[in-house]
Amino acid sequence: MADSNRLPGIYWTSEQSSVHVRDEGEEEDITIPVREKDYEQEGHEQEEGEDGVDEEEEEEEDEECGDDDGYTLRFHGEMDPMKFAEEDASGAQPYEQFERLKCEALAERERKRKALDSCSNEAGKKARQEGFFGANIDEIMEAVDFSSRRRSRQPKKRGRKKGSKSKLSPEVMEKLGIANLHYAFGRFDEALNVLKEVVRLAPNLADSYHTLGLVYSAIGDKKKALNFYMIAAHLTPKDAFLWKRLVDWSMELGNMGQVIYCLSKAIAADPEDMGLKFKRASLYIERGDYQKASESFDQILRMHPADVEACKMCAKMYCTFGQKEKAVEILERYVQDHFAAADLNLFNFLATLLMEDKFYQRALEHIERARSVYCLKKLPLYLSVKAGICYAYLGEIEKSEMLFMDLQMENVGGCADLLWEAANAMMSVGRYESALKYLLLLNEMPEHSSGPLYLKIAQCYLHLKENEKAVHFSYKAVGVMEDSIDARLTLASLLCQENKEDEAISLLIPPDSLGPTSNEPSVTDSVAWWRSTDIRKKLAKIYLGKDMLAEFVDTIFPVIHETLLIEITNMKVRMRKKLPKSVLSERVKLLDVEQSDVIFRGFRPIASSTDMTKASRARKKLQQIAAEKEEKRAAALAAGQEWQSDDSDDEPQQQAVREPPLPNLLKDDEHYQLLVDLCKALASLHRYWEELEIINRSLKAGEHILPAERKEELRTLGAQVAYRTRDPTHGYDYARYMVQKHPYSMAAWNCYYKVVSRMESRFSKHSKFLLSMRGKYKDCVPPIMICGHQFSMNSQHQTAAREYLEAYKLQPDNPLINLCVGTALINLALGLRVQNKNQCVAQGLAFLYNYQHLSQNSQEALYNIARAFHHVGFVTLAAAYYEKVLATHEKDYPIPMLPSEEEGLEIGMKGYCSLHREAAYNLHLIYKSSGALDLARQVLKDYCRL
Repeated sequence: MADSNRLPGIYWTSEQSSVHVRDEGEEEDITIPVREKDYEQEGHEQEEGEDGVDEEEEEEEDEECGDDDGYTLRFHGEMDPMKFAEEDASGAQPYEQFERLKCEALAERERKRKALDSCSNEAGKKARQEGFFGANIDEIMEAVDFSSRRRSRQPKKRGRKKGSKSKLSPEVMEKLGIANLHYAFGRFDEALNVLKEVVRLAPNLADSYHTLGLVYSAIGDKKKALNFYMIAAHLTPKDAFLWKRLVDWSMELGNMGQVIYCLSKAIAADPEDMGLKFKRASLYIERGDYQKASESFDQILRMHPADVEACKMCAKMYCTFGQKEKAVEILERYVQDHFAAADLNLFNFLATLLMEDKFYQRALEHIERARSVYCLKKLPLYLSVKAGICYAYLGEIEKSEMLFMDLQMENVGGCADLLWEAANAMMSVGRYESALKYLLLLNEMPEHSSGPLYLKIAQCYLHLKENEKAVHFSYKAVGVMEDSIDARLTLASLLCQENKEDEAISLLIPPDSLGPTSNEPSVTDSVAWWRSTDIRKKLAKIYLGKDMLAEFVDTIFPVIHETLLIEITNMKVRMRKKLPKSVLSERVKLLDVEQSDVIFRGFRPIASSTDMTKASRARKKLQQIAAEKEEKRAAALAAGQEWQSDDSDDEPQQQAVREPPLPNLLKDDEHYQLLVDLCKALASLHRYWEELEIINRSLKAGEHILPAERKEELRTLGAQVAYRTRDPTHGYDYARYMVQKHPYSMAAWNCYYKVVSRMESRFSKHSKFLLSMRGKYKDCVPPIMICGHQFSMNSQHQTAAREYLEAYKLQPDNPLINLCVGTALINLALGLRVQNKNQCVAQGLAFLYNYQHLSQNSQEALYNIARAFHHVGFVTLAAAYYEKVLATHEKDYPIPMLPSEEEGLEIGMKGYCSLHREAAYNLHLIYKSSGALDLARQVLKDYCRL
């Protein structure tokens, strides 16, 4: 008999693959199962040097127990398996680390495969070049030691080779059994220490991680336990039962990403389990990843094509992320292949999708097929209404009305949606009376009365010319939906038709606390109805119709101004032309002098100078990209972050393009007319600078889209106000454009000269333009006269006289030209450079007398001659002509204006065209200088009183 202090008996039975623990105080054994399996010694066998398994055998083992892509997790080298049970520094979960390892391994495998393929191709190429190099292919292969690295191309035999796998070493088996005993007796710390040693000796042994998961689960650390179970599952990827348990455990912890990951692994291990696929698809739907959900349902359909629920869910998911055509294709294929299993809901879904795409005939065909499949004398109401809608859109109104008759017999509360659909269909085809009938049925039920219903009823009454009822229901719609833009616009249109513009304005203006152009950012006002572009357009049109120009400008100016700014910005925000690295590298090859595959080495390849320039630029660009990446890498490492290079530089970047408030402002006729009305209103309000700003930006934004006639219209508007702005330089281009388009128009030249007269005398553009116009139009008088005026203003009277005489040659009977020649000659005679001054004065007076004759002795001509005599000192003659001016009476006449200035001008006070006061003042100066003070005083008293 053993004493009572004896330790429990422990013995190992390899046949039963279990550890038995016997205690004399107990009647039964404690049995801890150990999974019976062959374990690979890949990795640690190379360290211990026990068995040498070649690469080919290891690859066969991977194919036998790996994933579908031939990858199985294996720890080797300096990899620490224990670290995979915790999150890494970047916060990645263990399953994300495993996924990253898999991607890296597959990428490395692909890289090696490409390298081997390239080596094989190089070997074949060298074999063909034996005649050139004088070497045998075997010698070349031996020189590069290629055959030692070449993998066998012989087809591999599937199945396990003898000796390719081995049992666990006795040391590992012993330690594993001891760890199990520690776990069985609750000595968890000792079990953890032993299991960590087992992991060190056999890092690819799944059972050690499984036991670690049991230990941590017993301790209460469920998260770490789950991570060790995850490692065990990755080492045995075909264990579907373990993956399914991991799904449940991950769901308990709320890690949905890991749940989906484990579900995918479980599906790969057990492809026949449909429940797993449905569960994964449902999780994708919960996460909003409808594309992956549709792919999951698509996989279910391929395995079980008759599953109607999977078919409907798959179609619904494709519709959710915008692939409606794919959804229709799936449903139609199901109806064609499994029409007996298709239910009415599926037919209803299919008909709805086809009707949304306006395939009404195909929808009708499927509805009739549903009738034949189920042998129905009368279709269900929802299908009957859909058939009626299809007939309505196909133009068969009588059939649709017959099908809609059932709606009036049914309980309105049970078919409200169908009534709504029928009414919308009838409104779409212009049958407003029929649509109104169904809408009023809905209106009779208080629970179905709503703002959209009132608005629909109002629209029907509006089309039926019953405006009073339309206004009534529109007011009800606005009362229910105060923020509805459509309701306010509909009601405003009705009020304008009833000549109630003031009510329409009060309906559309912002609340009392805000102004019509309030642009302060606010959370509540960001989507307010009064900020709607449609509301502002409608309000602006009402203001314009009532000739309220100030309110019109204040309402629409901010909208058009913002639209033009956005359009100009969007023109600049274009996809930058950026060559990818592959193209840059291809260009740089032209600069490589030493090329290994060229027989004539050391010679630069033949290329044009343009290509060589491009190659040099490409090399500089590649060097710049490399330097930028190196800076980013250094900055990341300095910050203690992991550097991950990306190839974002290879792709051209598209910046966001903003949507303007008034889309197609310069293309849409309505919007463009609104812009023109704004420019005219700004001119009427004398806000010339703002008008010119709108015109400038319109021409800039519409440089490539505006037709020629619209460009000319805008430039004409700009020319009309160019000389009225604070800085006429901005309007000079418009005035010049008008002169170029109409070189013989006096109005165009007058506008141009008004702009130029307010600018600097030495404006370079002006001088060059006049020279070009004089050279192009030699018989055009206005540019010659403008040049003469410019020289006169600069006191260059000789040059001015020369210019005026050039104009005199073209138009000798023009009074203005004779006046300008005469004044220029008289001013020239008063200078110091003229030797024969008397002759020059006489010539000037001759032109002035000719001017008097052409003007038919007008008061203006007499005054100008008197002023000339007074200027040269012939005061006696000057006094005589001033007296003639005083004796002549001139009628008032409108001041000559440009065409754009004719409207709205007021005639001055009576006698404003008479020169009596000017002549009397100059005459009193002559009398005063001669000593006749009483006479001078009398002249002022008679003609210069206020």
